[in-house]
Amino acid sequence: MNLPVVEKAPLASLSAAGLLSRYTVPNYGRLALVPERGQGTWLWDETGRQFLDFGGGVAVTSLGHCPPAITQALAEQGSKLIHCSNWYQIRGQGELGQFITETVMDHPGKSLFCNSGAEANEALIKLARKFGHATPLADGTPRTHILTFNNSFHGRTYAGISATGQEKVKIGFAPLLPGFTHLPYNDLDAVQAALTPETVAILLEAVQGEGGVNIATPEFLRGLSKICQDHNILLLMDEVQAGLGRCGHWCGWKPITPEITPDAVSWAKGIGGGFPIGAAWIKQRPITTTPGDPDLCDLLGPGTHGTTYGGSPLACAVALAVLKEIKASRLCEHSATTGQEIIATVSAWHHPLIRTIRGLGLLIGFELDPTVMARRTTWKEADGLASIHLVKALMAEGLLTVAAGPLVVRWLPPLNVTPEEVQTAMTIFQRVLNQQLNH
Repeated sequence: MNLPVVEKAPLASLSAAGLLSRYTVPNYGRLALVPERGQGTWLWDETGRQFLDFGGGVAVTSLGHCPPAITQALAEQGSKLIHCSNWYQIRGQGELGQFITETVMDHPGKSLFCNSGAEANEALIKLARKFGHATPLADGTPRTHILTFNNSFHGRTYAGISATGQEKVKIGFAPLLPGFTHLPYNDLDAVQAALTPETVAILLEAVQGEGGVNIATPEFLRGLSKICQDHNILLLMDEVQAGLGRCGHWCGWKPITPEITPDAVSWAKGIGGGFPIGAAWIKQRPITTTPGDPDLCDLLGPGTHGTTYGGSPLACAVALAVLKEIKASRLCEHSATTGQEIIATVSAWHHPLIRTIRGLGLLIGFELDPTVMARRTTWKEADGLASIHLVKALMAEGLLTVAAGPLVVRWLPPLNVTPEEVQTAMTIFQRVLNQQLNH
């Protein structure tokens, strides 16, 4: 039997693109940028070129690149204890959970920790199914039906893509996890019509990031909350992209409906500022009227859920340092006011390439007008997504941004971005838009 021969090449002889092409799975569509180091809102590539980073690792680097809060936490905790099994009592988990309950949520509840947003949403979905078994129909049939929404994004695990209301993430992966129904966003009538006796939860993003920066209306969120209360259904909020200051508040839904407290919330991305950690918070409230039944936050008992690395001493130390810095520097408020200023300034341009601007805090989406793009720029529909076309043009001028679907360009700068950096970004943005028109 002839075995394949691995042809070895000196590392120095291969570019980053060559290394990735030869040795990594092609599951990402990568831009032609090789980052080497970062500081604050700035990123440098391997040639030494400097970029203003308003992509933020897709809403991850909430304090910018290599902030002292994170580097100090890594050094201090990394010199003491990096990992220790969840068989033992990790004090950092309790301290991080305390901050989330008392400061972020300001409501009794408990947290579990994992490694990513997809895992945090898996925890919410498992909680919903467990709740459905604990509160079955009269004949004992568990409730398992979960409502989600079109253009949502809940991760790339099997449960995540099953819950996500975008067909493009599902292609080639059938059969998917059953029990999900996707509905029009901001449509309460559609939710009412989709309810069944088996419905156990509603999962949504108050601001859909990947779906195009779509914002829930107050009426929609209040209506969902009432439906959940009336039918003993869990209200689950995916805050992986929108939470922890990104939208101008600890909680992305609070600027829309401050009176609502979901039954459970998922976080990741900005909670670690670049260090991988996810979290799910679960409200303390009875699940039944039967004495002795656990509260919702205690429903996932020993053996029901877990992960080896979730809530490591190092991850918790970093996350707690990030959240404390957001609080101490009042970055939620800074995010809110800075985002308002950006939207007001760019709106005042009345630029023909921008059809509309949507956003809360520093999660901002600029929707392009494809008709104007096709008529007055070099972009044509056959070239690919209009959003990617503009992202590449902005990158060529030194501004990093992120696409959100075919027409929306996202800004996701650090929560501590300065007025001078915002002005620089707007200058580049306006110049590139004008260059596109003048091609």
